[in-house]
Amino acid sequence: MADVPSPSVLLSAEQIQGLLPHRYPFALVDRVIEHEPGKRAVALKNVTLNEPQFQGHFPGRPLMPGVLIVEAMAQVGGLIVTQMPDLPKGLFVFAGIDGVRFRRPVVPGDQLRISCELISLKRKRFGKVQAEATVDGELACSGELLFSLVD
Repeated sequence: MADVPSPSVLLSAEQIQGLLPHRYPFALVDRVIEHEPGKRAVALKNVTLNEPQFQGHFPGRPLMPGVLIVEAMAQVGGLIVTQMPDLPKGLFVFAGIDGVRFRRPVVPGDQLRISCELISLKRKRFGKVQAEATVDGELACSGELLFSLVD
């Protein structure tokens, strides 16, 4: 079997922790492999059987809950927004979710490749991101995520 090069790491797990407030069990971004601060980011989430949600979702047939896939996409979107210059200090949180669709199950052993691109930023308080998550090149989830700054 030939060696397959792994994607280069632009932001490690430790650096991501410096940018996002999420911690175990809600830190859902393992590494960032592409990044244009304030514009777009591509990140990886390794899905493992050791994660707590798989104890109950579902016994004998573990499936990553859709809300956690969306949360992982939102965290990648958060990395874009937190890197924008001249934004007021505060916490960006979900303000809405539009057109989110799930296309395939995500199971332990999968690696989510999450791509997000900033669509708009209004009054430096409201952001909209186009997001998609794929597994092995197959679309698992996509939609628009809306953020609002909480003072």
